[in-house]
Amino acid sequence: MKSPVTVDASVFVNALSPTEEGSDQSLAFLDKLRKSKTPLIQPTLFFPEVVASIARKQDDTETALLLAQELKRFPALTLIDLDDSLADFASEVAAKYRLRGSDAVYAAVALRFGTQLISLDKEQLERLPKILSVKAPY
Repeated sequence: MKSPVTVDASVFVNALSPTEEGSDQSLAFLDKLRKSKTPLIQPTLFFPEVVASIARKQDDTETALLLAQELKRFPALTLIDLDDSLADFASEVAAKYRLRGSDAVYAAVALRFGTQLISLDKEQLERLPKILSVKAPY
């Protein structure tokens, strides 16, 4: 895979949660992205979302913070700041497609940068195919 992608936090959290269904597949998908150096275009929101979820699930602050540093070293990673323009666009997407705010930010990044959105979020998978390419990692 070489076309740029935007990967929802749900995929990273699933990959890093070995007791969850599909964890192995999500981990294999992310490993494939890493090895192929597929361009990854992510909102900066991605870091606190993944780190907070892992810290809560594993009850381990130190591991979660180390994970944040590891995520920053993902090959071909481009971070997109949530500026006023992107926030307005994400708000429009959230309202129109009835998404949670953070889910709309990922959708807005994918739309703005023409990437495929990879997600495990049921609402994104069901509601967004009308406007962008969205699929599960497996």
